[in-house]
Amino acid sequence: MKMSKPDFDTFLAESINNTDSDITPQKDLWPGIEKALAQVPKPQTKSVTWPKLAGVAACSVVALLSVQLLFSGSEPATSVVMSDYFTQQKQTLLVQYQNQPALTDNWQQQLTELENAEEAIKQALNNEPENPALLKMLAQVYQQQLDLINKVHAPKWQQI
Repeated sequence: MKMSKPDFDTFLAESINNTDSDITPQKDLWPGIEKALAQVPKPQTKSVTWPKLAGVAACSVVALLSVQLLFSGSEPATSVVMSDYFTQQKQTLLVQYQNQPALTDNWQQQLTELENAEEAIKQALNNEPENPALLKMLAQVYQQQLDLINKVHAPKWQQI
């Protein structure tokens, strides 16, 4: 049965005006309400220091390597040293997060795409090993990989 607007307004007005009857709950609810209000929520004991620390360490290393590459002239082994260090950082993060569920299912596909970009830059570095732009791009791809792993397993909205 569909009510028209005047019928509903009339029904509502009559319902509000007929407040002679009180509806009482079957039991006294005030003690439970007072208890719930008095309880202080316990802070989460989950430590979020390690993901933050790993992210800061990775950013610092990439920044230092980038500065070294830009200001001190690159050595032929710089990209190899950077790759070795990054691989170690990446493996550390993957081991750290291996038992945590990922936020998205396609993060490994995204990581593979970044690894393909890394390989393309490394091939270009074989032709120009001292190219600072390529070395900077390589450092950025490495940082994106670390950021992806961190964000997928420890997003900022879970750390609040």
